[in-house]
Amino acid sequence: MIISRYLETLDRDTPVINTDFLIIGGGIAGLFTALKASQHGKVTILTKKTLKDSNTGLAQGGIAAAVHEEDSPFLHLEDTLEAGAGLCNIEAVDVLVREGPARVRELIQAGARFDMKDGSISLAREAAHSKARILHAADATGEAIRIALAGQCENSADITIYENQFLIDILGDANQDECYGALVYDVKSASKLIYTAKAVIIATGGAGQLYKYTTNPDVATGDGMAAVFRAGGRLKDMEFIQFHPTVLFSYETQRFLISEAVRGEGALLYNTRGERFMAKYDSLQELAPRDVVSRAILNEMLETDSEYVYLSMMDIPGVEDRFPNIYRACRQKGIDITRDYIPVSPAAHYIMGGIETSTRGETGIYGLYACGEAACTGVHGANRLASNSLLEGIVFGQRIVDNAEEILYRRRIKAEEIFKNFDRSWVFRPQAGKKTSFETKVSLQAIMWDNVGIIRNEAGLKKAYQQLEKIYNNLTYDDDLLSYYEIINMLTIARIIVQAALWRKESRGGHFRSDYPERDDIRWLKHMSFVSC
Repeated sequence: MIISRYLETLDRDTPVINTDFLIIGGGIAGLFTALKASQHGKVTILTKKTLKDSNTGLAQGGIAAAVHEEDSPFLHLEDTLEAGAGLCNIEAVDVLVREGPARVRELIQAGARFDMKDGSISLAREAAHSKARILHAADATGEAIRIALAGQCENSADITIYENQFLIDILGDANQDECYGALVYDVKSASKLIYTAKAVIIATGGAGQLYKYTTNPDVATGDGMAAVFRAGGRLKDMEFIQFHPTVLFSYETQRFLISEAVRGEGALLYNTRGERFMAKYDSLQELAPRDVVSRAILNEMLETDSEYVYLSMMDIPGVEDRFPNIYRACRQKGIDITRDYIPVSPAAHYIMGGIETSTRGETGIYGLYACGEAACTGVHGANRLASNSLLEGIVFGQRIVDNAEEILYRRRIKAEEIFKNFDRSWVFRPQAGKKTSFETKVSLQAIMWDNVGIIRNEAGLKKAYQQLEKIYNNLTYDDDLLSYYEIINMLTIARIIVQAALWRKESRGGHFRSDYPERDDIRWLKHMSFVSC
């Protein structure tokens, strides 16, 4: 499979818009970074759909930080390293846990309101955390943070927000050493725009939509990762996909998450025979790491010939008040969590890999940065510790802005240089296939779910690789440009995930191979990076 550098040509009459900081993505990473960057220059935020469409708004459990006197950054570091299964970048984790509490305080100052108890912030405990350190706003923490940050950004004179702007390509010099902007598709006007900036910051989130079942919204198609890959950036740790174990069962692609926090509060898992089963798999039982619980649930589903297991929240005191969002969502499905079992099964949730960056958000391409789920600082290793994702977005977003003086020192690119550096021979040309983008997407999601999911093996991965090649070769140009761009990005990322999973012949964290079920620190205590040729 050959992926070219660009998806579209540049026309000389394409409008050019200038800014200091171009931030692509409207989740917690993009909004927080924009707010901090606005103290230094003009900021433009581009969102694929609206400000409401991101993984941030769906995050229920909370944000982890060592803010209690009985906790410490060191303990948080230990828990993160343990969950990461030996592959965490310890420097990045140290940055996360040391700088996290200060960033959380800034969230509070920005208007985020967390639950209180007896005059202090109420802290919950989640799986694989040794201490209660999860700040939460009932079970809609991400939405509370998103609303606060979005309000601040919308009220800032130095921040401009454009919705329905799809990232097509990163624009840079011929040697792929420098980035000076982005080519964007304006969905409403069906036209292309060029944005130039002294810093382009990718905060486009994850790629859960690669799978048939996911907790991610429809915007999570790996666009930022794919664009940076085409531009010469590196993608790292792409084999490590986190499947959330407890997701409300349905036949829809996007499924409703049942927060990890409910198990921290005492929720229990049962198979369809009414048997508790987690003790068979891990001494921590329901509080075991997500990969362990997901595989346990999958195994129970196979043994009982069922499509789900049950989660019971009935013994949690005041459960409808502590988890009102979950209560409402389940009631809409005819389930009363105060007295009914909840059918749950795993779904794709988070990618530990992404755009390889330094602890300052640098991608290796001058002027191009990344933060949030789209980035891979190495902080999560092979398996993300629960509630570290929201924290990562704000900690490393701040770290990018710490370079503001250097960023603003860059000269502003001239419009003529944009077109001079563009080579039309680098533009992607689809085969004369027969499959539309929608048909291809459905096929891709099924391939990834069936063969590159919670449990993998060589035969399935090779089958997936061959099937992806086949549907790629049957792809045709689609008049629905948004879907067309998306599916090329999804095919790009899917192929890299499959290749990484094939190469890593061991099981570790979010990557489990049934044909190599043991962790192998002698051969595989290392990372894999991918770069386009």
